[in-house]
Amino acid sequence: MKVLVLGGAKSGKSTFALARAEELAGEGAGRAELIFLATARPGDEEMAARIAAHRKERGPAWRTKEEPLAVAPFLEAARPGQVVLVDCLTVWLANVMAEREDQEEAEMERLASAVAAAEAGLVLVANEVGLGIVPVNALARRFRDLAGRLNQMVAARATEVVLVTAGLAHRLK
Repeated sequence: MKVLVLGGAKSGKSTFALARAEELAGEGAGRAELIFLATARPGDEEMAARIAAHRKERGPAWRTKEEPLAVAPFLEAARPGQVVLVDCLTVWLANVMAEREDQEEAEMERLASAVAAAEAGLVLVANEVGLGIVPVNALARRFRDLAGRLNQMVAARATEVVLVTAGLAHRLK
């Protein structure tokens, strides 16, 4: 199962994604290993506090791996018996834009291919950033456009796509 969870900031998408991943992992002795792949970096005290709070919220059943850039290789190595929750693809894209300028398209293609080929269960979180106004500066417009294209690429490879708005899940696929 490959699930893409979309939503705006503070929409409830991460909470939904955690519950969906735990559901996919199952219960009891046959339970799959839960892996949380975090793409955010603690760039300041406020972000570090957010990350710590989210880690605590997940609880001990989760193994956390922090990986701001190498998401595709991680998914390529994931195996059956694991459920990997990636939170979030939008932050990953921003990291790629900052550190691998002009390689975004290739990185997005590799990620989409890794999603398609993944043997583990996947729950992928991404922001839907295209619902607002057209950004005034070129970099923001480029980010919005790339994020929209990335969401489309991943949605095409997902078996389930959910849009979370105001804490309510709307199944799109």
